[in-house]
Order: sequence, then C-alpha cells, then structure tokens
Amino acid sequence: MDLEARSLQPNVKAVLLAKLREYKSDLNNLKSEHKRLASANSNQAARDDLLESGMADAMSVSANQRGRLMMSTERLNESSDRIKESRRTMLETEELGVSILQDLYQQRQSLLHANDTVFLLLKVPYRLHLLTGKFEGKDERKRLMRKGGRKNK
Repeated sequence: MDLEARSLQPNVKAVLLAKLREYKSDLNNLKSEHKRLASANSNQAARDDLLESGMADAMSVSANQRGRLMMSTERLNESSDRIKESRRTMLETEELGVSILQDLYQQRQSLLHANDTVFLLLKVPYRLHLLTGKFEGKDERKRLMRKGGRKNK
C-alpha cells in the first residue's frame, strides 16, 4: 500500500500517506495491546496453575494436619479415660481405707474396754480383802504379788 500511494499524484499522495501512517500507528497500538493481553492471559494461566498446585499442596498439608489433630485428640481422650479410671480406683481405695480405719477404731475401743474390765476384775478381790480383812485366794495373792514385784524391777 505504501508503494501504491507513492506512485500516485502528489495532492492525493500526501493524504493517502497521512492516512497510511495513521493506520500503521493504529495497527502497532493494536498489536501491542494484543501482546499485553496475551501475556496477561498467559500470566493469569500460569498464576492459576501455580494457585491450583498451591491449593493441592495446601489440601495435602491440611489433610496431614487434620490427621495429626485427630490422632492427638484420640490420645487426649484415651488419657482422659485413664485419668477417670484412676480417679475411680482412688475413690474406691479411699472408701476401703476409711472402712478399715473404722473397723480398727472399733477393735481398739473393744480392747480398751476389755482391758478396763480385766483391771477392774483384778482389783475386786483386793478390795474385798481390804473390806473384809481376808483374802480368800492366797495363791492368787501370791501370783499378783510376784507380778507386781517383777514390774517394779
């Protein structure tokens, strides 16, 4: 087109060359716009690919984290169950200990009462002797005297 416009008459030639320059300028602008959009689309496609692979990585990481979280939760629940079982065992042991201590207290009271009774019964013949001036069981008195003598030594 440029060659044809130059071969024409000078008055038409100037107008056609000006239009031709304008068209070339428009064409260059459109080409650069097309390149920019094409590179933006390719950049966008590359970006989308990266994001999709990143999302896949994030999903695998998320699944991995979810698995670890579930495992940790399961271990925590097992530990809680063991603590509850230990607490139940402790309470049963405490109840048994209280019961044993109550039984031992009752046995102690029985022994103390029996000791007091024996002591009182041993004093009765001695008191009778003091009251009556006689001691009917001489052998018993000798035995008591021997015991008393041994305790004092």
